[in-house]
Amino acid sequence: MIKESQSVEFKSDWKDDYLKWICGFANAKGGIMYIGIDDLGKVTGVSNSKKLLEDLPNKIRDILGIMVDVNLLTENGKNYLEIIIETYNNPVSYKGHFYYRSGTTNQELKGPALEKLLLKKMGKKWDGIAAPSFKLEDLSTEAFDIFRKKAAKSKRVPHEILNDTNENILRSLGMYSGKLFSRAAIISFGKNPEKLISGAFVKIGFFRTDTDLLFHDEIHGNLFAQVEKTLDLLLTKYIKANIAYEKHTRVETYEYPEDALREALLNALIHKDYSSSNPIQISVYFDWIFIWNPGNLPEGWTIEDLKQKHLSDPANPDIAKAFFNAGYIESWGRGTLNIIKYCKDARLPEPVFYDRLGGLGVIIMKPGASPMGKTYYNDSEKASEKTSEKTSEKTSEKIIGLIEKRREITIQELCQIINVSKRSIERNLKSLKEKGILKRIGPDKGGYWEIIK
Repeated sequence: MIKESQSVEFKSDWKDDYLKWICGFANAKGGIMYIGIDDLGKVTGVSNSKKLLEDLPNKIRDILGIMVDVNLLTENGKNYLEIIIETYNNPVSYKGHFYYRSGTTNQELKGPALEKLLLKKMGKKWDGIAAPSFKLEDLSTEAFDIFRKKAAKSKRVPHEILNDTNENILRSLGMYSGKLFSRAAIISFGKNPEKLISGAFVKIGFFRTDTDLLFHDEIHGNLFAQVEKTLDLLLTKYIKANIAYEKHTRVETYEYPEDALREALLNALIHKDYSSSNPIQISVYFDWIFIWNPGNLPEGWTIEDLKQKHLSDPANPDIAKAFFNAGYIESWGRGTLNIIKYCKDARLPEPVFYDRLGGLGVIIMKPGASPMGKTYYNDSEKASEKTSEKTSEKTSEKIIGLIEKRREITIQELCQIINVSKRSIERNLKSLKEKGILKRIGPDKGGYWEIIK
C-alpha cells in the first residue's frame, strides 16, 4: 500500500491551488501526486478524471512552465490520476511565489531560504555572489597582512602574488572580478563584514549551567581577525592551562588540544550559513566546550557521515580556499575527521556532533564529562577542584601566567578563570606587588599589570 511521504502526496479531488504542491516537488527532488486518493491512502476516485487527464498537462505547462506525466489509473472500478513530477535544474515559481517540498509539507520560500534555492539551482554558493556596494577602502589592511604572513609560510601562494596589490590577491582567490568584490572578500577581508550581513561574528560565553552565564565576549571583524582573536581569548581567558617548568622554560598544556579547537572554529566559519544572520556561538562549561554554527548537513548526509567521510563540497568554497592558501587548514573537507584525531591523540573522549536549532555543533569534552546528560560541577566538586589546584600549583603562579598572556585582565576575570574568591586574588596580588614581582599601571578601569621580574 502506498503511503504519503516526502515524494508522495494524496489529494481527494483536484483544485488549482494544488499547483503549489507540484511547484514544490519540481523545486525539490521531484515526486508523485495522486488525485482521487484520501489521506488514509484509500482510492475514492475522481468523477471528471478523463477531462483532468486532458487539461492538467497543458495547465501545468502554461502556469508553471514544466512538463509532467499524467496517467489514468483504475482500482475497484474507480478512476484516479497519477501526476509524476521530475526535479528541475531551474527554479520553478507559481504566480511569482516559490515553493519547496520538505518532508510531507509544502513550504513557500522567502528571504534567505529563497536565495539559497536560487543559488542552488544556478550551481552557485552564497559567498561567490558579488557585493556591489563595497569598494577597496572597505577592506582591512590588517586582514591582508595576516593573509600574506600566513600564506608565505604555507608556500601555497606564489611570492609574486603576495607582493602584488590587494586587488590582485583577491583576484587570485576568485573574490574580485576586476569590477566587483564578492561576498567572500567582504567576509574574509572586510573592515566591517556586518555591513554586508548581520551576525557575521562570534559569541563566546562561560557557563556554570545552561542558564547561568558567568561572563562572555563578542569577536567582530573579518574572518582572519576572528580566528586569531577567538583562539587567543579561548586560550587566555576561557580555558585553564596546566603550567610546568622544564629547567628554566615555562611549558603550558591546555585542557583541550589547541589544534582541535582551531579546527572546530575554522570548520564553523567555513561551513556557516551566513544568510541566516546568526553568529557562531561557543559555550564553555567546566568540563566541555560546545561550538555551534548556523547551517545544515549536506543533502543526503547524516551526523554519522561527518565522522567518517571527507566533505569535499564546503558551504563557502571561496572562504575555504582563502583559509587553505593561508595554511589554516591542511586539506579541504577533513575538519571533523581532524577534530576526532586531535581529541583521540590527547586522550580525550570522541567529540559529539549533532544538529541543534537549525545549525551544526561539536562538543569537545574532558574524560568523564556528560554534556548530553546536562551534568555540571556542583559546589562540592568545585571545592575539591580548588583544593587539588592549590596542591599542584600556587594561585600566584596562575595569576602571573594569565597576566603574561593579557596584561589588561581584571580581578573579576582572574576570579572566574582560576575559580577562587576575590579575596584570595586580592591577597595574592598584594603579595606579588610587595615582593616587587608585579606592578599596577593606571587605574582599575583602563589600566594594566606589568611583570617586573
